[in-house]
Amino acid sequence: MMLDTSWAEPVLAIVGLTVITVVSRTFFMLSDRELPLPGWLQRGLKYAPLAALTAVVAPEVLMSHGALIHTLEDARLPAVLCAGAYYFWRRGILGTIMLGMAVYLPLHIGMGW
Repeated sequence: MMLDTSWAEPVLAIVGLTVITVVSRTFFMLSDRELPLPGWLQRGLKYAPLAALTAVVAPEVLMSHGALIHTLEDARLPAVLCAGAYYFWRRGILGTIMLGMAVYLPLHIGMGW
C-alpha cells in the first residue's frame, strides 16, 4: 500500500518560506542596540530604489516576448521618450505618467503599435 504524499511538498514549501520570511523580517529587531552601517553602505543604499525601479521598468520598455524590441514602431518607445523629457523639464511624477500614457494609448490602441 502506497501513501499519497503529494501534499507534503507544497506544505513544506509554505512552511519553509514562512520561516525564512519571519526570520529575515525580524533579524534586525533581535539586537538590543542599533547596528551601525558603514558609510559606504549608507551611500550605496541611497541608489537602491532607483536600481530596483530600473530593473523592473527597463525590461518592460525594451523587451517584447523575451527579446529586445527590433522595430521603432512600438508605442512604448515614443511614450518613454516623451515622459522622460517631461520629467527632466518639470520634475513632476504625475505629469510624467499622464503624458506617457497620453502618448502610449493612442499609438497602441489607435494605430496598433
